[in-house]
Parts: sequence; structure tokens; C-alpha cells
Amino acid sequence: MAQIIVMGNEKGGSGKSTSAMHLITALVRDGHTVGAMDFDLRQKSLFRYLDNRTDYMRRHAMTLPMPRRIALEASNADSRTEAEDEETDRFQAAVADLSRDCQYIVIDCPGSYSTYSRLAHASADTLITPMNDSLVDFDMLARLDPSTGRILGPSLYSEMVWKARQSRAATGRRQMDWVVLRNRMSTIDAKNKRRVGSALQELADRIGFRLVPGFSERVIFRELFLSGLTLLDLRADDPQSMTMSNIAARQEVRGLLKALSLEPQSAAA
Repeated sequence: MAQIIVMGNEKGGSGKSTSAMHLITALVRDGHTVGAMDFDLRQKSLFRYLDNRTDYMRRHAMTLPMPRRIALEASNADSRTEAEDEETDRFQAAVADLSRDCQYIVIDCPGSYSTYSRLAHASADTLITPMNDSLVDFDMLARLDPSTGRILGPSLYSEMVWKARQSRAATGRRQMDWVVLRNRMSTIDAKNKRRVGSALQELADRIGFRLVPGFSERVIFRELFLSGLTLLDLRADDPQSMTMSNIAARQEVRGLLKALSLEPQSAAA
């Protein structure tokens, strides 16, 4: 089995696809073989990013590191049980296929519940949950008392992750490493930032995830999508692309990879 890395939460706009694309590029550039799946079956932001990358290579007659990807479709079965069984079979077949020659499989999940998302979470060796640094996004992890700010209990998403951990334990696989990625953190030491940080640390201790600094709010992350490029693809000899802000952003990407402490399985012969 390849090591499975899942980008998951149940809220859109948190940077899952951007984080997934930069992680994939970092791994491939470091010499690892990577498979990719996109379970947002309607928007397909990660695969659209990869399509843009392919088009960029064609237009510029160049080669950039790419993952091997497998696209899955939703089942058309009338019965919900039959549909879940069919999608389970498709998921397991795709993982087995990619595991033949990939050390990592990166899966980008949608900002909503689906059978594929549930299966991905249950299979995750590493679960990365990006979130914007706000109380709105914190609600995706836990419920807060509006008058006291105390944590009342885990959210439906956190409960799903807990069930996924139980499922992994039943199969004898090693414990999932759950990482919460704080994206778009303000550089100003604001009251909201401190409040979110304090609540996250308390919740991390209670339900068992690691807090990792994510990506700052930078225009470059949005601009690169149409070209399919990542910050790791920008040329060091191009003064227009290597601004101080972009250099700092590249360091954030490298910092994420280091913080994850990934240990790949050997690809099958």
C-alpha cells in the first residue's frame, strides 16, 4: 500500500486543493512517485489545476513533474446500498492500482459528506484538515458556547474522523496522523487570532490532532491556478517571480512538508 494523504474537511474555501497541489509537487520534485484522486466530482478543482498544468507544458514545450491520477465517477445505482458498494469497489480498485507504482496517494475531498470522502478518511495514513483562521472555520471542528467561548463538543466532521480512526484500528493499521493546517493566518496579533489559537490547542489536546502553520494570505496562490504552476515551479533566476513574498511562501510550503514528517512506503516493483 502507498501512504495515503487526505485533504479533508466539510467546508469549502479553506485551501484544500491549493494545499494538495503544492504537496503533490513538493513530493514529486523530491523524487517520490505520487498518485492523485479528486473526490469533488462536480468542481474537480485539483484535477482542473492539473489540467492547467498539462496545458502550460504543451504551450511552452516543457516538462514539469506530474502525479499519476485516477478519476472516479459517482455510482448510478438506484439503491443507496448498491451505490455505496459500487463506489467502495471503485475506490479500493483505484487505491490498489495506484499503489502498484506510487509511494504516496494524495486525495482531495469535497467540502461536503460523500461515500468517497468517508472511504478516503477511513483509509488516510495522514489526514490534513486545512482551515481559515476564523471562528467560522473552527465551527467545522467543534461547537463553541457563544457566551463563554467554551467548547461544547465535537462537530459532525470531527465525529466522522473519530469513526474513521476506529475503522483503521479494527484493521490493525497504524494510527492516523491528523494534522490541522491553519491557513490565511493574520500577521497582526488580533484578539480573534488568539481566541482561535487557544480554542484549537484545547481541542487538539481533547480529540487528538496536531496543529501546523499553513499558508499565509497571498495573491500568488490564486494567480498560479490558471497556469497550473506552484510556488515550487518558479525559477530562482527570474527576479520578477522570485519576490520576497514568493520566497517566503515557498518556505511555507517546505515548512509544511517538513512538519508532516512523511515516511513513504516503497513502491511495488
